[in-house]
Amino acid sequence: MKSILVIGMGHFGQLFAERMQELGNDVMIVDENEEIVNEIAHKFTDSQIGDCCNPAVLRSLGINNFDICFVTIGDDFQASLEITSLLKEAGAKHVVSKARSDMQAKLLLKIGADEIIYPEKELSEKLAIRYNADNISDYIQLTQEYSIYEIPCNQKWVGRTVADINVRNRYKVNIIAVNHNDNLEVAPGANYVFSGSDRLIVLGKAADVFRLGGKA
Repeated sequence: MKSILVIGMGHFGQLFAERMQELGNDVMIVDENEEIVNEIAHKFTDSQIGDCCNPAVLRSLGINNFDICFVTIGDDFQASLEITSLLKEAGAKHVVSKARSDMQAKLLLKIGADEIIYPEKELSEKLAIRYNADNISDYIQLTQEYSIYEIPCNQKWVGRTVADINVRNRYKVNIIAVNHNDNLEVAPGANYVFSGSDRLIVLGKAADVFRLGGKA
């Protein structure tokens, strides 16, 4: 469990803070909009109404008590810059700031952000991959070359084992798990027998996975 501060209760900020709370973390939310904070405060460990561009407001939050501080302001980049800088000055251990472009990211990093998130960019890339290939239902990018994908089992594999198919050598992808009837089989062994309802969690390059997915 971590102590989390989320500043900025726009749509993304609210969804993110709620999920962090659901995962068992202590989450404090802050926004200058009193109506928004009052509406959602009951969902969180703590909440505050205030303008975090004011150094006194930030100091009152006890910044150094939080494991991670998130700046999720969407429409006011100037405010995001100021708050990111003030958080570091106030002793924040780790600041994660939201950006919409590489230029915003460079500026945020320059004035103190430890990490940048691109919610819109990441979502657009994920959706593009998903809808570019009909058989890919989920996608997580790891590096520029390699990602994790969820694809259906090739119907020609049904009744055969991992060793029979020799996926790694023939298709240049690694099967890291199999979703079998909502039960996850992690790192299936050589004797695992594929069934028609299996969903494969594979690691590989996009071109190789698209070729494999197209055969499913």
